[in-house]
Amino acid sequence: MICVISPAKDLNYKDNPPFFSSDIPRLWDKSWQLIELLKKKKSKDLIELMDISQKLADENVLRYQNFSYEFNEGNSKPAFFAFDGDVYRGLDAKNLTKAQITHGQKHVRILSGLYGLLRPLDLMQAYRLEMGSSLKVQRKKNLVDFWGDDISLLLKEDIIQTKSKALVNLASQEYIEAVRPQLLGVPVVHIHFRENYQGKIKFLSYNAKRARGLMTRYICIEKIKEWEKLKDFNFENYRWSEELSKDNELFFVKQS
Repeated sequence: MICVISPAKDLNYKDNPPFFSSDIPRLWDKSWQLIELLKKKKSKDLIELMDISQKLADENVLRYQNFSYEFNEGNSKPAFFAFDGDVYRGLDAKNLTKAQITHGQKHVRILSGLYGLLRPLDLMQAYRLEMGSSLKVQRKKNLVDFWGDDISLLLKEDIIQTKSKALVNLASQEYIEAVRPQLLGVPVVHIHFRENYQGKIKFLSYNAKRARGLMTRYICIEKIKEWEKLKDFNFENYRWSEELSKDNELFFVKQS
């Protein structure tokens, strides 16, 4: 199987990664088209485009001005260690072994507004650009249109190479919209997380994001290759719910 997760807005470029990498994003040449466009943007443009504060806009103007076509240890970090949001705190990549990260390199992919599709060890320079941004690129009205079939066709290559029987979706709705299931050649299995709180099944966004990272960690640690084995996932008291699950929709409920 191939599993897809979302990126994070929060980044960590302060701490050194456990090890470096020389892998470059495979859609980098197309990413550079976006960077050349974003280099021309001013803070007010980014405030309007991303709905962010003046401080964040100024920070990202500087990021894009400093973007380099070449990756090195001074400007880049492997994606698994660079992202620092809720999903990645659940993943806790810095405490995975190199062998576990290597499994993730084969079976985990990160959807990205700027980079399209990242492997865990792909180098990335700091950025902020959500897939839902209505950035107009030439005749494309937004990033989903800009990426078109490219992300899905690259996923299909990975699916074929790993002889995967499914794409496992651990990404948010905003990011999975960039994937075109009809191009993959395999079914998409959607994962859902819920909480059993005082006898009621509830959805809590923060916990669901962390749980996506926990399941990604589980995939790496247990070296999961078949999606059916995800039913054994049991980190932090989550359990597969046969009652709620159906077809390619798997539900996991945390007992409080």
